[in-house]
Parts: sequence; structure tokens; C-alpha cells
Amino acid sequence: MSDVEHAPITSDPKVMMGKPVLAGTRITVEHILRELAAGTTIAELLDMHPHITRDGIMAALEYADELP
Repeated sequence: MSDVEHAPITSDPKVMMGKPVLAGTRITVEHILRELAAGTTIAELLDMHPHITRDGIMAALEYADELP
């Protein structure tokens, strides 16, 4: 697994045990997916995490869609 896999999604063993995160944050793709699955809206996610962007959330969804 490379350090940068899918901008703006990154994976670094020194950050969140290497889980894929939104670049520059400690927000994991897994967290985004769990929140959305629980019914949290994108707008609510942006309110909860003002340092992330809609593009970052969409990148997390695209990243997850490309997983085997």
C-alpha cells in the first residue's frame, strides 16, 4: 500500500494506523462511511468537521467505491 493512494485520500502508517484518511486530517474514510450509513447528511458532516470539504467527502465515497 503506498503512502498516497487517491488524492485527497492518503494512507500513512504514522496516521490513524495507516487507515485511509482525508488528506491533512485524521478523519478516516471509514468514519465518513459510517456517519453517512447512520443517516448523517453531508451538510451535517461538514458542520461537525469544518476543516473538511464536500470534495473530500465525495473523494471518500469514490475511494470506497473503488475498493475490491
